[in-house]
Amino acid sequence: MFLPKYPDSPTPPPAHTHAPAEPAPVRRPLPSLSIDNKTIATVIVGGVVLTALLAAVAVTAISVAVAAVVLRSLLREQHRR
Repeated sequence: MFLPKYPDSPTPPPAHTHAPAEPAPVRRPLPSLSIDNKTIATVIVGGVVLTALLAAVAVTAISVAVAAVVLRSLLREQHRR
């Protein structure tokens, strides 16, 4: 009942093939980039320092949040008395 109907013969390939109107632009080679061991070491050290700073900020934020919760609970206990 719901079977697909296939064409009797496949469609023939188009007779006209599309040719680009303009030739492709000439690609200029990129300037050579020299990478030595000092550059690699600098990038790695910079990544380690940035990761350590991010971790320090995260630990500080967590400790401030915990201190705020503790102070809030202490102040709430003091108001109940």
